[in-house]
Amino acid sequence: MDGMMTAALAPSAHRDSFARDNLPPREQWPVFLLDRPEFQYPARLNCAVELLDRNIERGRGDHPALVTPAETLTYRELADRVNRIANVLTTQLDFVPGNRVLLRSANNAWMVAAYFAVLKAGGVVVATMPLLRAKELGQMLRKARISHALCDARLAEELRKADAPELRHLVTWGDGRLEAMCDIACAEFAACDTAADDVCLIGFTSGSTGEPKGTMHFHRDMLAICDGYSAQVLRPEPSDVFIGSPPLAFTFGLGGLVLFPFRVGATAVLLEKAPPEELPAQIAQHRATVCFTAPTAYRVMAGLASQHDMSSLRKCVSAGEALPKPVFEAWQQATGLKLMDGIGATEMLHIFVAAREDQIRPGATGLPVPGYRARVVDEDGAEVPRGTPGRLAVQGPTGCRYLADPRQAQYVQHGWNITGDTYVQDEDGYFWYQARNDDMIISAGYNIAGPEVEVALLTHPAVRECGVVGAPDGERGMVVRAYVVLHPGHAADDATAKALQDHVKREIAPYKYPRSIVFVDTLPRTETGKLQRFALRQRAQQDTAA
Repeated sequence: MDGMMTAALAPSAHRDSFARDNLPPREQWPVFLLDRPEFQYPARLNCAVELLDRNIERGRGDHPALVTPAETLTYRELADRVNRIANVLTTQLDFVPGNRVLLRSANNAWMVAAYFAVLKAGGVVVATMPLLRAKELGQMLRKARISHALCDARLAEELRKADAPELRHLVTWGDGRLEAMCDIACAEFAACDTAADDVCLIGFTSGSTGEPKGTMHFHRDMLAICDGYSAQVLRPEPSDVFIGSPPLAFTFGLGGLVLFPFRVGATAVLLEKAPPEELPAQIAQHRATVCFTAPTAYRVMAGLASQHDMSSLRKCVSAGEALPKPVFEAWQQATGLKLMDGIGATEMLHIFVAAREDQIRPGATGLPVPGYRARVVDEDGAEVPRGTPGRLAVQGPTGCRYLADPRQAQYVQHGWNITGDTYVQDEDGYFWYQARNDDMIISAGYNIAGPEVEVALLTHPAVRECGVVGAPDGERGMVVRAYVVLHPGHAADDATAKALQDHVKREIAPYKYPRSIVFVDTLPRTETGKLQRFALRQRAQQDTAA
């Protein structure tokens, strides 16, 4: 155990102590690795100052920070708006440091300004996906005891319907209300003297069922992912132009589209909607150099690459779900670029296993990000031999701290973060994704990883998308079932199903082939583009019962 496990937290700047009061017991924290020089942060730290104001001090005040279809803001202009919103909170809305503030918006400049205003004022951000409904919002509002909300007026209806007894202030923008309050607010704001280990973000997981889990992150954590993954693996430059699709409420999007560019004084292009059919044109228009999106999007974009000038791209990051090797190969063939795969988690804030371009092995997720360590363990937490599937366990400068949740003891075991993923580590230390722990299909005694079957199917020219899950079977316990979206021009019939089954048998061990193939028009996906295998499992259960 390192010193961070026993060292007392610095005095908090929070007058509302709810967040610190509801951290997990210290004995349930993971080990935090903070001995590297880049993670040696001062005891008093406000990440909004480090990520925004420092760019002005370094002479980049007139450099574009945010480019959106509606407006472009330099770092100085963004700081002005941030300060005004912070003053609105503290002088007009009865806000005190430590209050939780819910943010609800698509990706736009007001969302970023509101985010940094809450951080600068010493508040705790709770950002929410635009597609969430009143019931889901109510769960978060009640669990985090949220008192304030800043919301895009177009998304306010569901928020107003939510059951939130402690929500005292709801202010909208886009309808002129927050804008008018900002007009009379001061453009100067002295940042709250927060501790580096004051909570500044509660990120709710996009869990498939049950009560959402709130993951609590400190001011120093926001910088650690910039000084870890971004600085050590991505290695952006001030001249870079970032673009992508993940919502800012998703920590993959927060890091990739705001924190990483701001840490080096680069530019972020924010799009409220960025479907893969439209993203190539936006890349060409803005001459974007760094792209963040999901594997499914890269597969679609690879087919459109010849129609758009995407030659400005130099780094492309894939995360959110496993990157199939056929997608990696299709993108490289279309653009000449190697996709940078990575695995992260809301509990860890961002990516912790990845590879620089010169270290990439197609099909492998990569190596531990500098500052992190990872291993594959069995159910008792003991490391398994190389080449043996097991549970992925991780330690680093970030880690899981659930908000008042008994599931902390499930995620953190023996000081390690247990991510819920099944991996194999090879003799060279590379990590190879197998499946989510609950996506392993046990059929007639065989362990079969659904994503492996998906990769095999995706190498067939008829397959556009697919999702593979286990379906109940009286004889074999479970059978492998594939839900397949075909490219136009291919018939959804028995002959095609047979051809796909035979193809899989040639690609991987024959016992892994999908004994059941169901052709569908679309697959269920989250707002971030992640395949919802739990929805396919539910459908398989229902289909079998029927």
